Amino acid sequence: MRHRVAGRKLGRTTSHRIAMMRNMANSLIEHERIITTIQKAKTVKPFVEKLVTLSKETTQHNRRRAFAKLRQKQTVEKLFDVLGPRFQERPGGYCRILRLSKPRLGDNGQRVLLEFVERTVEEEPVTAEAAAE
Repeated sequence: MRHRVAGRKLGRTTSHRIAMMRNMANSLIEHERIITTIQKAKTVKPFVEKLVTLSKETTQHNRRRAFAKLRQKQTVEKLFDVLGPRFQERPGGYCRILRLSKPRLGDNGQRVLLEFVERTVEEEPVTAEAAAE
């Protein structure tokens, strides 16, 4: 029986699952949007939101706690320098999950878009071909 057993195993060993969560969190913080499956997104979302809450208060202790989870210096710097100040006034709910209409080609898995709510959209430079259309 599964009474009071929390978390998803996702068909992976513990070390693989931890490495996958760390990798997906690093990618989400770096790119601010990733495409994944619904189960992985629902697992990674609370992990990332706790890190963003941690980054609202910039202390050495919080930076070390975030680095212990992420293990990438550039990601921790972006978390504390960009994302922490961006979500300073927001009490929670930093990420959203948007379902995509087309499933994954290989196994027909449901794909979703996991992104930050107040994401800054980078403007694409207008090229001569795009301007002519």
